[in-house]
Amino acid sequence: MSIADTTMCLHDLRHGAASTAPAAHVDLRTVQGRLGHVGIVLTAGTNTSVLPESYPETAEATARPVLTTVRTTA
Repeated sequence: MSIADTTMCLHDLRHGAASTAPAAHVDLRTVQGRLGHVGIVLTAGTNTSVLPESYPETAEATARPVLTTVRTTA
């Protein structure tokens, strides 16, 4: 299948952009606002499960400040 064989609509592009935004370090509140979602739960549930390869990087980035604080105060 080539890209010419693929039918896409604007809604598909919207989901693609929203799904890749967290991997680009865009916070979910910003994604929520751009999509016009009323609640963060819809945004998080729909758009964060698409790129599981970014999970380890996200976990490390989240843990880094905590570990730094623990090491400097211990």
